[in-house]
Amino acid sequence: MPDPAALDAATAAGLTDVHARRVALVERLVLQVARERYGDGPTDLAAGWLARVRGDGPAAFDALADDIEGASVDTLAAVLRTLTAYFHLVNKAEQIEIVRVNREREMGASAERPRGESIQEAVAVLRQDGRSAEEARQLVATLDIQPTLTAHPTEARRRSVLLHQQEAAEALDRLTGQAPLTPAEAAEAEEEALDRLRLLLATDEVRPAAVTVQDEVRHGLYFVATSIWDVVPKIHADLRRAFRETYGESPGEPLAFLKYRSWIGGDRDGNPNVTAEVTEWTLRAHREDALRLHRRGLDVLRRDLSVSDHQVEFPPELWDSVEADRETVRLPERRWRQNAREPVRLKVMQMASKLDRLIETLPDGDSGQTRGPGVAPAYDGAAFRADLDLIADALRQAGLAPLAESGPLADARVRAATFGFHLAALDLRQHSRLHEEAVADLLARADVEADYARLGEDERLELLTRELKNPRPFIRLGGEVGETTDRILSALRVAKRAIEDEPASIGSYIVSMTDAVSDVLEVLLLAKEVGLWRRHADGRVESPIDAVPLLETIADLEAGPALLSALFENEVYAEHLKARGGMQEVMLGYSDSNKDGGYWQANWSLHKAQGAIAETCRRHGVDLRFFHGRGGTVGRGGGRAGQAIRAMPPVAQTGRIRFTEQGEVISFRYALPGIARRHLEQIVHAQLGALADAEQARLDAEAATAAAPSDDAHALMERLADRSMDAYRALIDADDFWPWYASATPIAHIAGLSIASRPISRKGVGELDFDGLRAIPWVFSWTQPRFTAPGWYGVGAALAEAITGDDLELLRALQDEWPFFQAITGNALREMARARLVVGRRYSRLAEASGASRAPFEAVETEFSRAETALLRVARRDELLDPTRAIAATIRYRNPATDVLNLVQLDLMRRWRAGAEGDDALRRALLLSVNAIAAAMQSTG
Repeated sequence: MPDPAALDAATAAGLTDVHARRVALVERLVLQVARERYGDGPTDLAAGWLARVRGDGPAAFDALADDIEGASVDTLAAVLRTLTAYFHLVNKAEQIEIVRVNREREMGASAERPRGESIQEAVAVLRQDGRSAEEARQLVATLDIQPTLTAHPTEARRRSVLLHQQEAAEALDRLTGQAPLTPAEAAEAEEEALDRLRLLLATDEVRPAAVTVQDEVRHGLYFVATSIWDVVPKIHADLRRAFRETYGESPGEPLAFLKYRSWIGGDRDGNPNVTAEVTEWTLRAHREDALRLHRRGLDVLRRDLSVSDHQVEFPPELWDSVEADRETVRLPERRWRQNAREPVRLKVMQMASKLDRLIETLPDGDSGQTRGPGVAPAYDGAAFRADLDLIADALRQAGLAPLAESGPLADARVRAATFGFHLAALDLRQHSRLHEEAVADLLARADVEADYARLGEDERLELLTRELKNPRPFIRLGGEVGETTDRILSALRVAKRAIEDEPASIGSYIVSMTDAVSDVLEVLLLAKEVGLWRRHADGRVESPIDAVPLLETIADLEAGPALLSALFENEVYAEHLKARGGMQEVMLGYSDSNKDGGYWQANWSLHKAQGAIAETCRRHGVDLRFFHGRGGTVGRGGGRAGQAIRAMPPVAQTGRIRFTEQGEVISFRYALPGIARRHLEQIVHAQLGALADAEQARLDAEAATAAAPSDDAHALMERLADRSMDAYRALIDADDFWPWYASATPIAHIAGLSIASRPISRKGVGELDFDGLRAIPWVFSWTQPRFTAPGWYGVGAALAEAITGDDLELLRALQDEWPFFQAITGNALREMARARLVVGRRYSRLAEASGASRAPFEAVETEFSRAETALLRVARRDELLDPTRAIAATIRYRNPATDVLNLVQLDLMRRWRAGAEGDDALRRALLLSVNAIAAAMQSTG
């Protein structure tokens, strides 16, 4: 049973009855286990402090701060661990509620009235708009959606903690789900939840040692090999069902419109721990997981497809394939006797034997030695997919088409097309400055150019173009090169070997901080040095990878179209593009552009860049795929994925899209299969709808005019962006800002968290400053004190003047009609609703006590007030969030417990600065407080 007082608090916040009972039950269970673990003292404090803040709000802060000051560090650590476990389970409870609500809506949906943002709705809208089944199929065939997993320092939880949370959530779901439980079943489920909580509180929340890249790789693969592997075939099944119910036809063969990529183990920009050896280990880990998962799927097919030629007639092609493999693929004689009339089973067993041999010949992850004797069969992902297609064709010809088009075989074919033998294609990334250093080294050692760094851009382009045409390498194999050169060339050699084994195993090569054409050509020259890029005498180029410029700063976004135009006009790069099918990928950096120019300017610059780059590609006859480097928070481009897709300029809607999924976003979106399925269906829904609208706009001048902002709107957005950036830079460039920020946020303690292999600063931890600090911990440290400023600062300055003049009506029209404007105002409103300046003020007082100026906080407070006033006027509303919406109820419910965590963290920071810096228990408690608030805010960076 839920705790009555906790249930009252949840109900008063506005949670649904089902969800209120669920979180109240979480509170009771957590306090019960905390009492077992820590005794009555700390548990009573945690429960009492929470009750006081729920009852009195901020009026209780001063008295509560006095209580906290009188508690020991060990007591505060116990309170932190208790409330962290509470929030972890509340987060899981919210995910369960989302799944429940979606299921409830699905139960009430029909073909005529499909559930909102579902694939069924997207296909139904295509028909309503007059598109035939064939036209709808062509749109689907255009889709190329590639979520990309990255390992930025934003996931503060250990995998052990994640697993305990998952098990506890499953028990909680049974306790509060729709299916009635017997008293014995209910008792069993509750005891299981309690056991998982006991394990949570007995497991280190903060990692005892620094995270390795291998840890991060395993973490990412866990989600690919579980929920993603399970859900992707369901998305395809949803599409097939939607076509049947809408058009009475099939969408066609299973197209791999949804594929995953990863940066984890390939992204070496700023991370010296990502070596060539680590990348090679990562590729092996990907391959082994893929092979084992496909092997498990073949066991299902062998059991399922018990079709005999006594009952149906199989085409000769299937029998021929079985016989062709009989000499090289040895099956036990009893299998030939038992399954002599079951060619599908025989073929599946032959495929399984080949996978077994591949797995046996894989090097061991730790020793690098092969697991078994023998030579791996010449069997790759394409051959595996061809065998599955052969079985499907045989079943169709045998009159069993439904077995080919749904069920385990259809799932296996989707997985073969989606994941291959590589699971998720691995990207490589490195900073352009290091490529320049490596090229300079090679040119000097080969006596081609002694001082490449001194050359201007035109001279560099002439030299690089000439050398790309020259087939000879600079250095003989094994020749001496500089350390940077060796690291880059070694990584490219690893990529070359991986591509030879499985062509799809390597994705793109991302060039960080691209600001010149030479930055891209340098990568091709380095790839040429190891034989990964080749140009033949007739000018024909062979290149298995895409060279992808990453535009990160406001200036680089503005210069992007001109850079790409010059790149396309380079004769050698034009041949490279031809080798890559005429498709150019361009990555946009949301984090660094926000840190550089502030929220409004970054969003507007990114939007403009997308339109201008898309137009540049169209003009040059180049197909385009944007790669959106979004983070989890609004300040780093986060927000609803579907809304972000709809907000793109119509000219940029190509059907091809990539986007990063980072840190805690991966855990939130993929920990529960129901959430994963909803996330992916919303992306497919948005992409189909946006692509259809963009296609219509290209065909219809009236539709195109309606989709684009007017000249007046464009001019207004320019003014707003400039004002916003001026206000933002005035804050962060002020002499008194950094001392205040470093004291008013826990950035120094975030630097001590073992949550990623990549350092949080480009400089040493002891040399933290604005320029050196990476964008992710920059946002992380704003979030902890509840300022959330990167998600809204500058909006007030931008809009304050506009809402008092003639621009207000234009702003309101944009709010009503323009998806992009709706996205940036909506995201800012949500981030401001999550902010809590009454808490942030106390952090500022702590900084002021250390001698920092109060002026930065006054600027934040003033800007918040201006932004709130302006956004409410533009959106025609009275509150930041509609009080009836679930997100508003969630924030109201979470605030009191998060307030308690902030007050504890403030006291620990005060003690640390009072001279207890050598206290190891205090240091651990501070890190616990960072983790606790990250769980409460569901956000780190």
